Amino acid sequence: MRRSSTTILTLLGSLWLGLSGCTALSGANPELPLWMKRPSGSLEVVYAESAVVQARHSGEPYERGQAELDVRGRRVFLGSSDRGLYAFRAEDGTQLWRFETLGFVQCRPLYDPNADTVYFGSNDGALYRVDAKNGNLRWRFMSNSEISRQPIMVGGLLYVTNANDTLMALDPETGRLVWHQHRAPAMGMEVAGYAGPAFFRDKIYTGFSDGTVLAFDAKSGAERWQPVDLSAEAEQTLGELPQQLDVDTTPVPDQIDAGAVVYVASYAGGVFALDAETGAQVWSNPGAIGVSDLYLWNERARPTPPGTPESAPEKLLIASSGIGGLIGLDPETGKERWRRRLPHGGVSVPVPMQGALLISASQLGIFLVSPLGGELIDGLHVAGGVSMAPAVFGNRAFVLTNGGRFLGLHMTGPVTSEPDPKPGDQAFFHVPG
Repeated sequence: MRRSSTTILTLLGSLWLGLSGCTALSGANPELPLWMKRPSGSLEVVYAESAVVQARHSGEPYERGQAELDVRGRRVFLGSSDRGLYAFRAEDGTQLWRFETLGFVQCRPLYDPNADTVYFGSNDGALYRVDAKNGNLRWRFMSNSEISRQPIMVGGLLYVTNANDTLMALDPETGRLVWHQHRAPAMGMEVAGYAGPAFFRDKIYTGFSDGTVLAFDAKSGAERWQPVDLSAEAEQTLGELPQQLDVDTTPVPDQIDAGAVVYVASYAGGVFALDAETGAQVWSNPGAIGVSDLYLWNERARPTPPGTPESAPEKLLIASSGIGGLIGLDPETGKERWRRRLPHGGVSVPVPMQGALLISASQLGIFLVSPLGGELIDGLHVAGGVSMAPAVFGNRAFVLTNGGRFLGLHMTGPVTSEPDPKPGDQAFFHVPG
């Protein structure tokens, strides 16, 4: 049964500051917009199911993190403030099972299709491995501080960070600790959140609350960089040591003309590109402050009709900031290309969807925007807002609202820039109409 949600088409221009009404998505070729001749109304709610045990709910009414998708099994895994990890059927939102922990689950789970298992962290300080088919516990590793960033698995090891500035490498089969690195937390004020791990070539990168970024050997955990102190950079820019030193963004690897880099953000110091081998600064943008997430958007060149100019590939580094809104940066230079301020609250990390970007606004709802300029395409108003980042496959999206409703969304739009779905993927969930 399909349930409706209010599409705020008449209010989008006023809610998204600096815009003049709905804007069509241009894809990779701004001169040939793909949606120019059709009105918006691109997002539709397929179902909205209650997904939070109110008797277990405590603390602030925010649902954070992000869902993880098992495309082949048509399942959605996500955590909740009611201390549970859930598995839902993607087609209709039916709950398959729930696993309870001792704290909020605001970590994006990691699904391993080879073992049909799910890894996830909880605010109770533990990392869990459970069976994807029934939620049965396989092992529990206690890290002694909340785990809210998604673990990653590379080369036979599972990497995870916690809120106590600790990076750990675990055996995914047994949960045994292989190596760990810890830095003393910063003295003074810290912003909620912290960086997750990122793998690039043979190194694991992460940031710490004292304002440093480091690279470690993925196998042994040995330091491969001297600590890069971004708080010192912020001090030079501001003329004084900032109160918030945190590096809360998970590093983002990339290859630019200057070579291999990782992008990171200091809360008070801005966004940086660091040489992936040495940690040397390639560029910085001190104007992009308050950044909690970074996303590298890539759009390959689109086919064009014979006799027309070939469309160029596009690449943009997009920063999510509770202070500055959504900011598009040139990956080569760090220069700001566009900025869209938000009317209220923070914004999630952007998620690519059919050539556009889908984001959540913590006090408003869900929005579809163009990556080329941040222009608004469509939006859904949700009572209580949405803090969780959406999870997307093709033209389907899934998210848990701050009110505890599990939403399945469908988007009507241009042909996706992502690889075509494999056979059997088309029925990931029921498509309207």
